[in-house]
Amino acid sequence: MSKADTVFQVRSDGISAEGVRDQYADGKAAKVWEIFIGDKKSRTENYRNFLVKKLRENGVRRILDVACGTGVDSIMLVEEGFEVVSIDASDKMLKYALKERWNRRKESNFDNWVIEEANWLTLYDDIQHLLNGGFDAVMCLGNSFAHLLDNYGDQREQIQAIRNFERCVKPGGLLLIDHRNYDNIMNTGATPAKCIYYNSSHTTDIKTSVLYIASKPALVTLDYQISTGKGEVSEFRLSYYPHKLKVFEEILRSIFRDAPSHETYGDFKPLDRVIQPAFYIHVIKKASA
Repeated sequence: MSKADTVFQVRSDGISAEGVRDQYADGKAAKVWEIFIGDKKSRTENYRNFLVKKLRENGVRRILDVACGTGVDSIMLVEEGFEVVSIDASDKMLKYALKERWNRRKESNFDNWVIEEANWLTLYDDIQHLLNGGFDAVMCLGNSFAHLLDNYGDQREQIQAIRNFERCVKPGGLLLIDHRNYDNIMNTGATPAKCIYYNSSHTTDIKTSVLYIASKPALVTLDYQISTGKGEVSEFRLSYYPHKLKVFEEILRSIFRDAPSHETYGDFKPLDRVIQPAFYIHVIKKASA
């Protein structure tokens, strides 16, 4: 049982992949998430140019999206001509991506788009049939990684997952991974409802709760209230591990040893151009063989 279960009643009980709790398993959050994201093209325009430029200038052709969700970022990359393999732990989220692939199956890029359910903790073994020497880039965006909670108090599972990501990156390839600015969330006790990823006009409120265990932040729970139209408001709760920027950077450096570059951005901009970003984005290059 995870810390989320011992303190909060999480409104999703399913486990879609062994060892990884699926907070979207009841289908309700997955459905409302589509509304929360807002217009997909409007969302991706916030960072499309940055992401596509960064990938192309590093010679990326083949991408593993390990947090596909409903497919927003994967769809954008497929449209840009990249070869994309998309995975997620939630079958309820993936059904939206699968539907988009089916609707656009007559387009060759979408017909070749690979979508599978998978588990970060066993990822490298689970997708052996898809590796083909490794991916040019592995991507975990949208605050997705923070869904993996720290069940043992030492981040062993987060480290295991990132090691799996690293093993899926071919030598000289990239890992792109992000997380919310939890340093600021813990300092202020508030989470911005509008940001680079989630800018839907339907959002009405996000209530933030921070759980401390032995004086250490262990869990951030966000209660979302989303206006679904006609005066109706849908509520759901998601729990996250509050990654501190410096600790996260240290973990990445310990796993990507001898990395020739490790860049950290705020809301897809250089850190010196953003006073208090909502998100930190890490772009780290794996050393060549």
